[in-house]
Amino acid sequence: MKKLISLVVLALMPMTLLASSGGYPLDSANIDLTDKASLQRGARTFVNYCLNCHAASYVRYNKLVDDLGLSEAEVEQNLMFTSDKLGSQMKIAMTAEQAAGFFGTQPPDLSLIARAKKNGPDWLYTYLRTFYIDDSRPFGVNNMVFKDVGMPHVLWELQGTQKAVFKTETDEHGHEHQVFEHFEQVTPGTLSNVEYDDTVRDLVNFLAYIGEPVKLERQRLGIYVLIFLAFFLVIAYLMKKEFWKDIH
Repeated sequence: MKKLISLVVLALMPMTLLASSGGYPLDSANIDLTDKASLQRGARTFVNYCLNCHAASYVRYNKLVDDLGLSEAEVEQNLMFTSDKLGSQMKIAMTAEQAAGFFGTQPPDLSLIARAKKNGPDWLYTYLRTFYIDDSRPFGVNNMVFKDVGMPHVLWELQGTQKAVFKTETDEHGHEHQVFEHFEQVTPGTLSNVEYDDTVRDLVNFLAYIGEPVKLERQRLGIYVLIFLAFFLVIAYLMKKEFWKDIH
């Protein structure tokens, strides 16, 4: 019995540590995979600002025609800026060696980024809105969600630049530490705060979509399966009563 309890405690320990760990609070992305207009705007932001360094190689351009409600001409004119064909994967021209020279490492493929992170859409939504000026970092910025991130703030023209204001607090043991208080806008962006949040939400919506393009279809089929199982349960129960009526 004691051995069983020990195994249960060990199994639950990672969950306990995860639940008790701190970190910057995540904002809700409130994405909607049924909003094709949002997905189209997100795709446009992705190819303009992300696809230079981050591939989405599990996705082909022609998939966007079927799922996003775009025509082939619209995809070719607005989302394809290279000599790729409509059936090509969303890859980048930069090689791994070039990426290592520019950034020190190869930027990750973003096909599954929304599924790879815990609370993926909320994490991405908060991450893309919490870059702040930090002159100690190679690209001059840091991030509240991903401390010491090695990525520049590629959307800074849209958001502008902001600095993080910290305050000093003393814990119960008498140790002082810096606690984030708020952001202060340093230079304005081309978008207002609300417009920038909406742009990031559209981008995250698109990233969530490419992480599982068949999610809506899977959920739709799941409802039909549950309805069938419920109907079959009634039939099975009536058959059971009929087969066993002479015994019971």
